[in-house]
Amino acid sequence: MLRDVLTWLVGHPKVFGQAVWQHLTLSCLALTAAIAIALPLSLVLLRWPRVAGVTVGVVTILRAIPSLALLALMLPTLGTGFLPSFVALALYGLPAILINSYTGLRGIDADIVEAARGQGLSNRQVMYRILIPLALPVIFAGIRTAAVQIVSAATLAAFIGGGGLGELITSGMGMLDMPQLIVGGLAVAALALCTEIGFGLMERRMARAGNA
Repeated sequence: MLRDVLTWLVGHPKVFGQAVWQHLTLSCLALTAAIAIALPLSLVLLRWPRVAGVTVGVVTILRAIPSLALLALMLPTLGTGFLPSFVALALYGLPAILINSYTGLRGIDADIVEAARGQGLSNRQVMYRILIPLALPVIFAGIRTAAVQIVSAATLAAFIGGGGLGELITSGMGMLDMPQLIVGGLAVAALALCTEIGFGLMERRMARAGNA
């Protein structure tokens, strides 16, 4: 079987390369969008604690929706293809980043904030010089979780025409092509593992830098 897998890879380098590229592009864009939404929103929620409780509750419910169901919900409004896959994956990664960001920012000691304001720092300066740096390890932990979730869930984008490594799996299942199926499965597993390890190393370096 290993020989068959290697033979398929040698015989289909463009197909494999395109699938990996689509998977990475979709995952990176979805993660970037989730970060771009979650971080500013967490800063807003920090000033509106009443709204924060409702928002976090709604996001927690969103977190409980299976990734395939979330992708399927995109079909009636956005149809099939890259866009609905991108939107669904961004929403799928949003809860982990938002909850961690809000929790990290809210958990900072109020005395530290008051001391910074006593030194003449404006609200913006307190936010960027005090709150965000102190909460960064917790925020990054949420980004790490979301990244692994998005990379793994992006496999299911193939079911709505989003491309990626999931297409190798679905095509392999449809044509009973076991080498192609195994290549797709192993590639997704390797990509998720590399994402976990890569973000884990960055998180450790960030923690060491913060302690220093």
